[in-house]
Amino acid sequence: MRYTARRSVSGRNPAGFRRVSVLLIVSKIEKSADIRKQFVRRAGRNAAGKGKRAVREGSGNRTFPYICTVPHNEATRFMELHTDAKSRIEAVDALRGFAVMAILLVHNLEHFIFPVYPADSAGWLGTLDQGVSDVVFSLFAGKAYAIFALLFGFTFHIQADRRKREGRDFGYRFLWRLVLLAGFAALNAAFFPAGDVLLLFVAVGPVLFLTRRWSDGALLAAAVVLLSQPVEWYHCFASLADPAHRLPDFGVDALYAEAAEYTKAGDFGRFLAGNLTLGQKASLLWAVNAGRFVQTAGLFLLGCYIGRKRLFEPSGEHFRVWVRILICASVAFAPLYTLRQTAMEGDAIVRQTVGTVFDMWQKLAFTLVLVASFVLSYRNGKFAEAVGGLRFYGRMSLTNYIAQSVLGAFVYFPFGLYLAPHCGYTASLAIGLLIFLLQMRFCKRWLSGHRQGPLEYVWHRWTWLGAKQTPGNPAGSGFSGN
Repeated sequence: MRYTARRSVSGRNPAGFRRVSVLLIVSKIEKSADIRKQFVRRAGRNAAGKGKRAVREGSGNRTFPYICTVPHNEATRFMELHTDAKSRIEAVDALRGFAVMAILLVHNLEHFIFPVYPADSAGWLGTLDQGVSDVVFSLFAGKAYAIFALLFGFTFHIQADRRKREGRDFGYRFLWRLVLLAGFAALNAAFFPAGDVLLLFVAVGPVLFLTRRWSDGALLAAAVVLLSQPVEWYHCFASLADPAHRLPDFGVDALYAEAAEYTKAGDFGRFLAGNLTLGQKASLLWAVNAGRFVQTAGLFLLGCYIGRKRLFEPSGEHFRVWVRILICASVAFAPLYTLRQTAMEGDAIVRQTVGTVFDMWQKLAFTLVLVASFVLSYRNGKFAEAVGGLRFYGRMSLTNYIAQSVLGAFVYFPFGLYLAPHCGYTASLAIGLLIFLLQMRFCKRWLSGHRQGPLEYVWHRWTWLGAKQTPGNPAGSGFSGN
């Protein structure tokens, strides 16, 4: 990289300098070069003398190697675009991109909660569809969302820590961000019948506000308690004490059936209205029934704890921590899965309580296996290069997540192409992969000229309405952090 400047002088007197403009000539951006550090280091040397605009001695309108201490707008814009990535934790961006991709594939197989599939198919295709379903749901169902939630808590810590170092409290600004997120949740829910997760994040998010000043030990203890699924254990022991005890019936199945009915009708206006009201209600109540409400709170706190311990930052000590997490989670998964299968063979109250607990625990164990494996593998240059596109995808996760719902509705529902009756699991997976590739290509092009995705930019700007200074992107920001 070469920087040059052209100066206008009166004779040889430095006091005659009028205006110094910076022309940045960039031949290549080296992956291994930290542009920001070079900029600050060379600027510091130039500022070491008395004059903060010192340049090399010379005369006439010649071009000199030069770094100014306060670059002009063009230089600032260049630096923002090309050094932002180095100030981020790339593994977090890539991991978030992986989670959004996995969510996309699961939602495509589910036809975005629209259970309409081909009435019959060839024998070999039916076998292939079953295999695709087993693999995708075993790998990603309940795990991709958990990674998403974990990183939501992590990014909250990044934002709160940055403001704390500035002597400010991020808590109330975060509550305002949740209000804004509710608006994005409504936008997503409008096209995703009873399947939105953003409103769940809005409802659970205040737990981060309430615990933001807790010690590390208290935060971890609260995460463990929440992830133990205390509500399900309460109902389990209550049923042992009183055999007549039953879990509350929220009528979730009836709500989903009604959502499927108005979706099949193909009335777009009714579809939007139903999704924004009945659909959001069904989604939240399903989260309560499935144990996700409390689990999400635990994942938020666990992600915040990981941020405090800086475990996503590469170091030998953190590498050993992730190795231990990988080993423990791998060992725990098999017995937890077996206990889950056993509990699901019991009566209704056992399935709804103990079965839900072990289902959440085995999914959490597998989630930690995925996260630890990804973080450890990302230290390998070849793996990082192979999945490098996920970084761009993760940085625009909010835009991508909502766009998935819009595209999925258009592809599968009656008011669009209505491909649901013609797409089994294999065809749906292919469509999901195609959408992912198109979105990732768009992300790369967009981020080559912008610091944030479109919706990320709106969320960021509206978050800091009324603020005297607008902070830049925190490390690892994306869906949950701009």
